[in-house]
Amino acid sequence: MSETYYDPADLAKFGDIKDFQPDLAKKFFAWYGAVFQEGALTAREKSLIALAVAHAVQCPYCIDAYTSDALEKGCDEAQMMEAVHVSAAIRGGASMVHGVQMMNKAKDLLM
Repeated sequence: MSETYYDPADLAKFGDIKDFQPDLAKKFFAWYGAVFQEGALTAREKSLIALAVAHAVQCPYCIDAYTSDALEKGCDEAQMMEAVHVSAAIRGGASMVHGVQMMNKAKDLLM
């Protein structure tokens, strides 16, 4: 048994998801690859977005993968940390704006 639930070595096994459902995995990997191709956004921009989203969804495998990817695509530490801050601000803002729902409900109950 590993010392932690998250085993960094498992990232290299990502392709193994095909073992239980090869047809769906093939479709997923084709789509995934197409998403990260150059388009309206550069591959570098997409890597920073992926890094930010990885933090928002708190995927340690994605954080590892897109930290490496962003560095390989020429991003520096300041750019990557700024992307993480953007992610955190959006995540925090999303939590805070739901406070309006609480306020509305509280007002309804207290009226």
